[in-house]
Amino acid sequence: MPLLIHTMAELSSLIFPALEVANCKTVTEIGSEGGAMTAQLLKFVERRGGWMTSVDPSPSATSEALLRSTPFGVLCRDISLRALSTNPCSDVYIVDGDHNYFTVLQELLWIERLQKQERKPFFAILHDVGWPWAYRDLYYNPELIPEESRKPFSWNRGLTLDNPGTVAGGFRGCGIWACALEEGGPENGVLKAAEDFLAARTGSVRMAVVPGVFGLGVMYASDAAWSDTLQAQLAPYDRNPLLAKLERNRIENYLRVIELQDAQSQVQQQEEPIHAG
Repeated sequence: MPLLIHTMAELSSLIFPALEVANCKTVTEIGSEGGAMTAQLLKFVERRGGWMTSVDPSPSATSEALLRSTPFGVLCRDISLRALSTNPCSDVYIVDGDHNYFTVLQELLWIERLQKQERKPFFAILHDVGWPWAYRDLYYNPELIPEESRKPFSWNRGLTLDNPGTVAGGFRGCGIWACALEEGGPENGVLKAAEDFLAARTGSVRMAVVPGVFGLGVMYASDAAWSDTLQAQLAPYDRNPLLAKLERNRIENYLRVIELQDAQSQVQQQEEPIHAG
């Protein structure tokens, strides 16, 4: 078990019953990470007699091997905003790619367009709608974000709770991802993108927010035949204050571990012998 659970696979006990309620057979996964969720989705679509597309410009070796060895899934090695326009429409989209406002909003707009064309009810499940990316952009590839939509960012600074800025240390990407320097404000973060998408649709799309494992957002058409059933299924978890408290405690503990690791690293560096040239 990793020190910090962080993948969508940890939320599978909520995700797959939702897919069952919506009678999903086809799935598009945006962002495969280490392949844990990909493996579960492949089992799901095989059981349902469906198929899946996994979209990832840099898939892990595990994800690539899984998708190469099955007739039920294909790998699209591309960024989501290109891949969505060239791949078949799915019953549901599992969105866990680039966690920034511009990308997520554009993904939602593409999903809406594709599902409307195929007369499917809107259905998308988003990861990272909680801290730290709810109201702060993350960039894996900042150069792909239009300059007018890109926040000032840092590859080296880190994040901590209750601080809208950045810190030396804290939760950070260590060169893998960059974070916006400031939290909040317009057009910043995953949850903000979802909220703005919902606000423009005046009740035609619902969203449940599960405050655990960095936050799960389940977005679905309010007029879908199964929407009331799904709403009732998710209601005990939606913005549950106990889950929110447990998630905060989990993050506080992890931030403390990072602090201790940083302190230990600094001591080790100071104790290293200095060798004359």
